[in-house]
Amino acid sequence: MAAWRVLIVEDDAPMRAFFADSVRAHGELELAGNVGTRAEACAWIDACRGPLDVLLVDLGLPDGSGLDVIRHARGVHPECEPLVISMFGDEDSVLASIEAGALGYIHKDSTPESIAATIVEMKDGASPISPMIARRVLAKYLDLRRRPSAAGVPAPLPASEQVLLSQREREVLERIARGFSYAEVARLLGLSVHTVQSHMKSLYAKLAVHSRSEAVFEASRMGLLPPLGRGP
Repeated sequence: MAAWRVLIVEDDAPMRAFFADSVRAHGELELAGNVGTRAEACAWIDACRGPLDVLLVDLGLPDGSGLDVIRHARGVHPECEPLVISMFGDEDSVLASIEAGALGYIHKDSTPESIAATIVEMKDGASPISPMIARRVLAKYLDLRRRPSAAGVPAPLPASEQVLLSQREREVLERIARGFSYAEVARLLGLSVHTVQSHMKSLYAKLAVHSRSEAVFEASRMGLLPPLGRGP
């Protein structure tokens, strides 16, 4: 299998080199490029003739926001999956990046091995999002869903958007929305990890999404998930 091609966008040169070394050291990844500004990133993306599988991007660039790079990359290379380079306490920016199309984030204090592993796991279908971020995303979309329409009543869901989920699919997705891993969901529901993965693939198809975060977004928007509560 061909290695996943990664573009790194980080303005701090030592940090950029650290991420580049992490990517180079993993057999399933290929460093396609590494740049330090928004303008350089957009120019690189426009000039790229081969596949761009992963965008690893810092949001605080000297000439603009990494959010613009995410949107541009998704527009030019729809197959590209963005990951945000973040710091602790930057949850608001991470949430904005997810709304722009990012599938998760990597903390700047991660080890080289965990950086590469996170990228590979994302390409295998995972979404590296902490429970805190997952809860905030779900709360935001539930709030949008509950807001009344101009007539003062909740807007009905269009018939074209109505999706029928099985009871087990709902149970799996509810726990994913709370931030549990596949292994934890399997343990809580008494299933195998393979069965949980099969339910998630079915959910992706029904919701027309490609990641766990997108599944939570869409299911929340459609009113298919209950408000978050405690417990399993």
